[in-house]
Amino acid sequence: MSATDRPIGRFGRGPGPGPGGSVASRRRSCVKIRRVRACICLPTYNEAENLERMLRRLAELVGPDDVVLVIDDSSPDGTGEIADGLRDELGFVRVLHRPTKEGLGPAYLAGFRWALAERAELILEMDCDFSHNPVDVPRLIAAAEDGADLVLGSRYVAGGGVANWSLLRRFISAGGSTYARILLGVGIRDLTGGFKCYRRAVLEAIELDTIDARGYAFQIQTTYRALRRGFRVVEIPITFTDRVLGGSKMSKAIVLEAVWKVPVLRVRRG
Repeated sequence: MSATDRPIGRFGRGPGPGPGGSVASRRRSCVKIRRVRACICLPTYNEAENLERMLRRLAELVGPDDVVLVIDDSSPDGTGEIADGLRDELGFVRVLHRPTKEGLGPAYLAGFRWALAERAELILEMDCDFSHNPVDVPRLIAAAEDGADLVLGSRYVAGGGVANWSLLRRFISAGGSTYARILLGVGIRDLTGGFKCYRRAVLEAIELDTIDARGYAFQIQTTYRALRRGFRVVEIPITFTDRVLGGSKMSKAIVLEAVWKVPVLRVRRG
């Protein structure tokens, strides 16, 4: 029996029924696993105010072979429980519960590994707080299907921008991208953005087990590794709008990590 013929239960693949299996189990064995086209990784921590709205908006945009993976780091506000309820209601939602809050990078890595194990062709990352507009998801997917290996939703190419940011936040973000671009010697305009679509071949090639960055630096590291390995990276314009509900996860530690990590990436070449 091939991988695509394995029966699927509520939570994933399982062994097929034996010779003495029940009628119900034999019927379930006839259900085929549909290959995942795109998996949207949606990390959450205290996003109870945003998660349901985001998932219901994505429900209008995803295709029949797409899934959204909510990666919750044991949010104390009940985000994980909300995700479980929506998983039971919405057929395209999956939930990955993590025991502790470790940062954005480790959450995405867990999501990437899940998506690769599910044989997803495209793996996306985006924020749950609507700073990334869900209507742009089909645009990122279309760019990948047109031949890009990694698609970046970019604030700093023609047509892109930010909204509702303070001057300090604009300076930190734009300055961080410029700093990384100069030190790494690459032409990408938005290296710190987190609205991305990878072909699975990219994630298979960039050695996920050796990625150790957690915040902005995680976005820089993954894109730089893709460039170093010769993948085609394309930027498409987006408008990043600051969150309205919930609290920002930005911190001094995230900024400082990017400052010291970029020279290290250049020396290690990824």
